[in-house]
Amino acid sequence: MLPRLDLAAVWLAATASVASAQTYRRFGTCPSLGCVIPPDQQDFLPGQEFDIRFEVHAPKNGSEAFNNGVPDEKFTATISKDGGRPRSIADFFKIRSEPSLEKWTFSWFEDLFAEDAKTPSVVNVASKAYRRVALYEPGTYTVTLNYFSGKKTTAEWTVRPLATKKKAKNVIFFIGDGMTTNMITAARLLAHKTVNGKYQTLLSLDDFPVLGHQMTHSIDTFITDSANSASALYTGHKSTVNALGVYADTSPDPQDDPKVETIVEMLVRIWGSAWGAVSTAFIADATPIALSGHSRLRSQYGVLIDQTLNGVQNYSWTKTDGPDAYFGGGADQFIAGPGSYQGKDYYAEFAKKGYSVSLNKTSLLSAPNDKKALGIFCKNNLPVWIDRHIFPENLEINNDPTGAAKPAKDLPGLKEMTLKAVDILHNRGGKEGFFLMSEAASIDKQMHALDYDRALGDLLELDDTIRATIDKLKKLRILDDTLIVVSADHGHGFDVFGSSDTKYAETQEDERSKRNAIGVYENSGLSQYTEPKPGVSYGTGANFPMNWDPRYVLAAGVGAAPDRREDFGIGATPRAPTTSRGGEAYVNDKDRPNGFVVNGTLPTSESQGVHSLTDVPVYARGPCQETFGGTYSNIDVFYKIANCLGLAHGRNVTEGAGKRHGKDKGKGRD
Repeated sequence: MLPRLDLAAVWLAATASVASAQTYRRFGTCPSLGCVIPPDQQDFLPGQEFDIRFEVHAPKNGSEAFNNGVPDEKFTATISKDGGRPRSIADFFKIRSEPSLEKWTFSWFEDLFAEDAKTPSVVNVASKAYRRVALYEPGTYTVTLNYFSGKKTTAEWTVRPLATKKKAKNVIFFIGDGMTTNMITAARLLAHKTVNGKYQTLLSLDDFPVLGHQMTHSIDTFITDSANSASALYTGHKSTVNALGVYADTSPDPQDDPKVETIVEMLVRIWGSAWGAVSTAFIADATPIALSGHSRLRSQYGVLIDQTLNGVQNYSWTKTDGPDAYFGGGADQFIAGPGSYQGKDYYAEFAKKGYSVSLNKTSLLSAPNDKKALGIFCKNNLPVWIDRHIFPENLEINNDPTGAAKPAKDLPGLKEMTLKAVDILHNRGGKEGFFLMSEAASIDKQMHALDYDRALGDLLELDDTIRATIDKLKKLRILDDTLIVVSADHGHGFDVFGSSDTKYAETQEDERSKRNAIGVYENSGLSQYTEPKPGVSYGTGANFPMNWDPRYVLAAGVGAAPDRREDFGIGATPRAPTTSRGGEAYVNDKDRPNGFVVNGTLPTSESQGVHSLTDVPVYARGPCQETFGGTYSNIDVFYKIANCLGLAHGRNVTEGAGKRHGKDKGKGRD
């Protein structure tokens, strides 16, 4: 006998399914009309500063239309600890007066059909924001928003245990952007020789004593981007795609979203340590800028650079006094013009605050170690390792960091930038130590472009940099004081499935025959990248392939990509797998013209590969290394590092700010 249907329940379920549609949602962390931000199930470090926002939504139309589109402006909110008496937010956090009521309107599409029909749903909002608060006692906190005469939204927050002892003097956090275990395996095969199945040498990563894995999904989607994943790693709080150091809200201003204190902001406030960031991307890109940036939109590059130097300006917030070492690309955000904040010359702005300014490798290596240092070496991302070392003719583009119409050729790599940063941070951090993030950015960028060899070249550069950094720390006698963590922010669905005989493939006329050049299982053979080739010598050392262009190359690919041609092996020029026509991506017949067409699996608007769900590895060595084993959320990387640095305090600690070095005088540009 069929159960009797409750029509009211069916209607509610139907409307709820629309409101929480998979592709589009009114507000990802808020399925009801009352929103608590930070939302339910969030964790906090004791003493970590953050903002709170409450929003009450009143949709004017669509499946959720309510109260004629008039939000409840008299909503109230309370907080209680471990089941205790609820208290008002202002009373609990000792805020002298209630913040002003804010109101705005936003719109969204309930699903793809609504978008096709161009019929958005309009939502009116009433909101309040409580700025710069902190929870000091470990435990469970319940936040309740009351609105519309009886409706409630409840969020449970967990404050983790205290950890006030600094166990590691220094932390170096290497991030291989987009790097997965499969890529590490492929890179090992490229650069390290096997004899009868046994590797004769190994990656530096292979010597790390502890290996764990982190889950990378964001707060409201299971596929993440580099912005909110970096925020999770640096703050212990998941966020939304494109958001940095904030919980996304629905306000029209991307700079007023509820902020969360980052690890370097806490480190400066509590201990007064030095900090720095190194990246092969433009330095305003998501992974480096998330250390100091707070914005719902990662594309606010100019604002984010200003925040790095001067701190958040529109609200009271922790100041870091700027990084001690800051190296990468991205001159467009420093040259006075449309790409810089308010059109200012940020080379000059950094110089005014005592920074040496280097625009090439020669200048970087000669920069003083006792002075803050800015190094910007090209207009956008740094050219990848393969183009700098194997195909230097690809550097012949207008890429000079001054903006002049000429190439940038005197370029440091990740190793040179990282080792220089260590020298500066060790000198300036003194007994308070330092935090350094070093990113191999183009592992991800080249995976997006389906240029696998260039991605793996940058992964090998990362491994070489890690090896050299460990040697540097030994020479400085600080290796035992330094926690080294190596991980990624997300992955790509990449793997190797065999080899390809490029000579045979080139002779085949039709595309199906070209695929017969691929050898799988017993026909995959052995790697030829470690075999010397007469007349070929790159001079790149023992940790890189001896021959990047053997006859038998790796046959590899990703699980999600646009239509493209594929012939495997290295290309003399960077890949551009698609071309755009009418807003859609099509096969670029000029890219890998001798290859065969591979049908895509992505929306036709996507011109590159995309991120994947995969867990990514976490390698650790040094103080607290034992805490990094197992499988855990990306936010736990933050908590493990923060606890090792003794950042979890049960009171408001600000002594570190007074220990920071005074502002350096003078300026220089080389």
